[in-house]
Amino acid sequence: MARFINPFTDIGFKRIFGQELSKPLLIDFLNSLLEGEHHITSLAFKDKELSPLYGEGRTIIYDVFCETETGERIIVEMQNRLRSNFKNRTLFYASEAISRQGERGKEWDYDVKAVYLVAFINDVWQNVIPCYFRTDVMLMDVKRHTVFSDKLRMIYIQLPLFTKEVDECEDNFDRWIYVLKHMDTLPRLPFAVNSAVFKRLEEISDLTELTREERMKYDTAIRQYRDTLYMFKDEKERGRAEGRAEGHAEGRAEGRAEGRAEGRAEAMLSVVRNMKAAGLGMEVIQQATGLPPEVIDRME
Repeated sequence: MARFINPFTDIGFKRIFGQELSKPLLIDFLNSLLEGEHHITSLAFKDKELSPLYGEGRTIIYDVFCETETGERIIVEMQNRLRSNFKNRTLFYASEAISRQGERGKEWDYDVKAVYLVAFINDVWQNVIPCYFRTDVMLMDVKRHTVFSDKLRMIYIQLPLFTKEVDECEDNFDRWIYVLKHMDTLPRLPFAVNSAVFKRLEEISDLTELTREERMKYDTAIRQYRDTLYMFKDEKERGRAEGRAEGHAEGRAEGRAEGRAEGRAEAMLSVVRNMKAAGLGMEVIQQATGLPPEVIDRME
């Protein structure tokens, strides 16, 4: 029986990353994610859970307003949801976070704060997201391979592609990913003995700390999460089956086309040989077949 909450259910994700009590955890995770680039010192939630815009039900996307030690302000969108058209959805959500910054009137001069979207993917999405554990996307100058703007960044984390074991984790980010990936199967959280952050994570994610009402909601969320995974697995299997069927159909069509082409070539070769055997000259054969002289010469 699981001891810790599944962080990729709506309730688990909200408990770990989406409440005032868990701010230190979120700050630590984001600083690990952005190590060497930014150091976040404070954050505030704008909307802990956004209402649905297009009638698809509530989705766990958090606007987190961050301030760094150098005074930079970054809006981080934490997202945890498997959906169709996933790449387009993340682009839409990140763009929406930029557009929401707009202010009415002539005074606003498009002082856009950087938007970082962090998306957890508990599956491997071939042909959608590159098959790497972590993919960072920014606006780039295609020819020069330089950053065009640092105002939009999307970070995709595909957990199945993280394969390190406990003793192979090299830094705090590795430790975070290992724990999040395996949390609902671990008897205890590694790293909690030597880290106040992971000790706090252990306390927050302990299922025995849930109230009866919270536990009932969590059990429902687990069923929904498993149903979603099954749905996407089934969708991918159907896609692969359709792809194989299309491939077979294309292969058969190509085979028939190649067969017809080979048949025509053999017939033409026979005609040219017969005309040569009858003693007809190059000009006559060329007019009859439409072939150039160099091709006719090679047809023996």
